[in-house]
Amino acid sequence: MLVSNSLPRILTRCGPWIDERLVAALARLDDPTLPIAEINRRLGVVAEGLGLIRPSYQQVRVIVHELRSQRRSSRVGETLFQIAYGMRTQEQILRVLTGS
Repeated sequence: MLVSNSLPRILTRCGPWIDERLVAALARLDDPTLPIAEINRRLGVVAEGLGLIRPSYQQVRVIVHELRSQRRSSRVGETLFQIAYGMRTQEQILRVLTGS
């Protein structure tokens, strides 16, 4: 924690990069039903527990979107494979594609 002499407030430290351990923790913490702000708060607790600087909300947001996009991409590919081989019903395919 940083304390500034000129300002009567406490400033927290945020780094411009994110440690790979935090990216791994973020992948485990991510829950699409939670707002990214809540995931960011939880990751901050993990960072402090590891003695690392809390990542900025912007960093967390970008990484969460990337992780979710990768998950969607793999589900779509798997679904296309299953469509090609008739392994799923139309209802199941729609559920996967809509994320419900």
